[in-house]
Amino acid sequence: MIALSLAEIAEVVGGQTHDIPDPAVRVTGEVVRDSREAGPGSLFVAFVGERADGHDYAAQVVEAGAVAVLASRPVGVPAIVVEDVQAALGALARHVVRRLGATLVALTGSAGKTSTKDLIAQVLRSKAPTVFTPGSLNNEIGLPLTALTATEETKFLVLEMGARGIGHIRYLTGLTPPRIGLVLNVGSAHIGEFGGREQIAQAKGELVESLPPAEEGGVAVLNADDPYVRAMASRTKAKVILFGESGEADVSAENVRLTDSGQPSFKLHTPSGACDVTMRLYGEHHVSNALAAAAVAHELGMSADEIARALSEAGSLSRWRMEVTERPDGVTVVNDAYNANPESMKAALRALAAMGNGRRTWAVLGKMAELGDEALAEHDAVGRLAVRLNVSKLVAVGGREAAWLQLGAYNEGSWGEESVHVSDAQAAVDLLRSELRPGDVVLVKASRSVGLESVAQALLETGAEGEVAAR
Repeated sequence: MIALSLAEIAEVVGGQTHDIPDPAVRVTGEVVRDSREAGPGSLFVAFVGERADGHDYAAQVVEAGAVAVLASRPVGVPAIVVEDVQAALGALARHVVRRLGATLVALTGSAGKTSTKDLIAQVLRSKAPTVFTPGSLNNEIGLPLTALTATEETKFLVLEMGARGIGHIRYLTGLTPPRIGLVLNVGSAHIGEFGGREQIAQAKGELVESLPPAEEGGVAVLNADDPYVRAMASRTKAKVILFGESGEADVSAENVRLTDSGQPSFKLHTPSGACDVTMRLYGEHHVSNALAAAAVAHELGMSADEIARALSEAGSLSRWRMEVTERPDGVTVVNDAYNANPESMKAALRALAAMGNGRRTWAVLGKMAELGDEALAEHDAVGRLAVRLNVSKLVAVGGREAAWLQLGAYNEGSWGEESVHVSDAQAAVDLLRSELRPGDVVLVKASRSVGLESVAQALLETGAEGEVAAR
């Protein structure tokens, strides 16, 4: 964070100083909410959670070097006391962002937010210092904490914005007002909470509504291939730039193909020229993500050649998102277990099919959460798609939703041993350990609550043990 005195921070957040000998002392380190991350010069934000109260760690963080605690009550050590810690954190982030003058890029969508955010960040940081959301810290706490990591050297700030209801993104854009807003898609993620795609579109479109007008530099980057997103052009006064396969797209891809290992290759077209791209990521769905990143980079002055080079060099920055690891015995494990929705599940299956390329493929899949009344149909559709893509074996893991996955595969023609329903992650691991052969490709994917990353980790540990034994 840019250095601010405790007196300045208290004024910004409307707080009262307590037990602070010298209000001129400055916060020169990070703003943190985890007491284990406190260090010299830091500011600790004390939240009251279901399992722990941050105020109980006040003395510990000050001993570790924290300058003060942002708290809702006096804690016996230097503190700035406010009525609402979350609101105060947001006010501090808003103040710092305004002081910095960095270009703020915000993005949202039902699927692909984190992968696209990582691509944008890698492309932009090839041009200038860039701060971006780590992982999926895209809510009312994670977003301001990310913004507060920016310094005077930061030129680009790339923030992912999530929503679980109408008004959430409007709130986030009030904390960190973007100049460039990107909407990727409107899909089925959280449809059970929103009630329908129209409501999801209403919520996601709050991002483009927040942008400054075109004459003030506002830019809305929209997916030309998604009718819900394309329609958002009427909801903004910002300049609109489109990406996708549509003939209306300003940024598009030509001659898209997958390499033998399943990595997308294409010719990138931007208003400033065309260049070839071969990505290090896996799956054709990353082409759309790359086009979105390219559109943002183009609007920030990068040439087609610079964008193509950066996209070709970009890797995966976030855990458990199409993490591809090859074991010593030749088994390839694809850990995409961070989360799942119908769109991302289907994209991962297509990537698995492409990576197979003559090898046996395994899809270890679990529940997709928060689908409401669409749950049965969507799980059935994923099971059917696995069969249509000729996935060698579907392993459906868990309860009712997993049974629907397996039933969809069965009804599509997957009989005998081509699909199986197991009770839990350990049962899946036991099955895979007994049946995997060198050269097989295994995809592991489900909603985060299922915890299927344990399956991928167990398979990789098995591979490591095999390597030791072989030596």
